[in-house]
Amino acid sequence: MKRLLNTLYILTPGTRLSREGGCILVEMPERDAVRVPMGTLEGVVCFAQVTHTPALLDHCAESGVTLTHLSEYGRFLARLEGPVSGNVLLRREQYRRLDDGKAVADLARFILVAKLANARRVLLRGAREEVGEEVGDPLRQAAERIKSIGERLGTVTELDVLRGLEGEAAALYWGVFRHLLKPREFAFTVRSRRPPLDPVNALLSFVYTLLLHDVRSALETVGLDPQAGYLHRLRPGRPSLALDVMEEFRAPVADRLVATLINREQVRPEGFRQEPNGAILMKDETRRTVLVAYQERKQEAVTHPFLDKKMPLGLLWHGQALLLGRYLRGELDGYPAYVWR
Repeated sequence: MKRLLNTLYILTPGTRLSREGGCILVEMPERDAVRVPMGTLEGVVCFAQVTHTPALLDHCAESGVTLTHLSEYGRFLARLEGPVSGNVLLRREQYRRLDDGKAVADLARFILVAKLANARRVLLRGAREEVGEEVGDPLRQAAERIKSIGERLGTVTELDVLRGLEGEAAALYWGVFRHLLKPREFAFTVRSRRPPLDPVNALLSFVYTLLLHDVRSALETVGLDPQAGYLHRLRPGRPSLALDVMEEFRAPVADRLVATLINREQVRPEGFRQEPNGAILMKDETRRTVLVAYQERKQEAVTHPFLDKKMPLGLLWHGQALLLGRYLRGELDGYPAYVWR
């Protein structure tokens, strides 16, 4: 099993990255330089205006460290990496399945069954933590309706119908998500993405970006093409397979992290600002708080339900990538999508 390494996040505009021996030299405006050993990293994520030297790019490529650029507010811009070590035979089978409607629907159903089960568990846990029926009952009712939709997935063989059921479950989930948030200052009514229209949506979108980055890296590590997905529609430049696998982790990892940050008051409404177009964006200190919490969450020990192996949470998507590869090669009768316990 792969060893969980750190991700270096560069938030300060004007930072310059260069190579110094076996380290990355981080030079920030008006601050002392910092040296980070390359051997402790699996990736570097740069926000906004960050520059780097050609020597550093060479070193990252040789060391298998991916360098990703995001906008100041988390929108994906570019990704730099060394030679792709994809398994051509595995990828050939991955592409073959895309032309098989039944195979596509089967894999999409495996993922959606797990996604809905995880969403239901998040709502039920929220209901248990609430004392009053005013909050607990809507969560339990939505969880039961999501369970019913999940049971209907088992007989569906058409991809569009599967997507429709997913949309129905998503409407239920987001319709009661506000009940998971205790501070009244954080109002949430509907999921909004481009742009996020409230602090909760800003947090969700940001954490999803971090999760997608990690899932994509896991898929590439085992030799899969992150763009050739099954549940999400194929589109040039879109990491459809990474989005597919990410569905298994949205509720138990990303959504729960956002709710925890809000409920523990680690983030506050004043940590956001509104742009002229109505978009709500995180301030620098809030972004740092989220990044630290996300990295700490990845270090937590969990037991993989299928592999029956204890591992850091940040390796779960690597385990799923391995299992997906085994399924595509015909070594497993079905894809054991991750179900949170």
